Order: sequence, then structure tokens, then C-alpha cells
Amino acid sequence: QVQLVESGGGSVQAGGSLRLSCAASGYRYNSYCMGWFHQAPGQEREGVATISSTGSTTYAASVKGRFTISQDNAKNTLYLQMNNLKSEDTAVYYCAADGRPWCLWDRRTFAYWGQGTQVTVSS
Repeated sequence: QVQLVESGGGSVQAGGSLRLSCAASGYRYNSYCMGWFHQAPGQEREGVATISSTGSTTYAASVKGRFTISQDNAKNTLYLQMNNLKSEDTAVYYCAADGRPWCLWDRRTFAYWGQGTQVTVSS
């Protein structure tokens, strides 16, 4: 079955950087749209960035220019490079796979989820 395992979260000061990784298994990688979502306490889970099977990317306005989504097909791994982190980026970050090659900016279309990794940014 599809498994997604995130890593790379942690604590960092504002202005710092982190790189999240998501190791995928159980399906033919690069056949699905992949995405990163985050959820802060008391808030809904929101989209951060997505990448389609053809490499087309989309970002939330709040992270555009600071975050970069990418993937290494040879390693079946999805990444999220986060630079110039802000306190409002503090959340649990989830990797997700849609069951289709194209992306919709709607978390309900993502069928598979990782367990999440905590990112804490202190000001």
C-alpha cells in the first residue's frame, strides 16, 4: 500500500531554513500529484505547495518566493525547502499524494497522507 514518511522538521529561529523530506513507497512514484500541507493548532489543514507528475508547481501566496517543492524520482522522495522562515510558518507539515497525476488545490482530493512532522519557528 501507499506509504509516506516525512522527516526534517524541527525548531529554528525566524529567518532560518529547513528542508523537509517525504519518502514514498507502494506505488509508481511520479505517477501522482504530490503536495505539502500544514496545520497549526486550532486551524484547518491548508495547502502549502503541490507538484504534478509533469513537474508543474503551485504555491500558497504566503510561501511563494520562500519555499520550493521538488522531487527526486530516482529516490522516490519529495522535498520542501523552506527559507526565510517566519513564526507564522509554525505548524505540523504533512506530505500527501493524490491518486491522479494532476493537482487540484483541494486537500480533499489527496487520498494518501504521511504522519506529519513538526516545524517550530521562534521569533
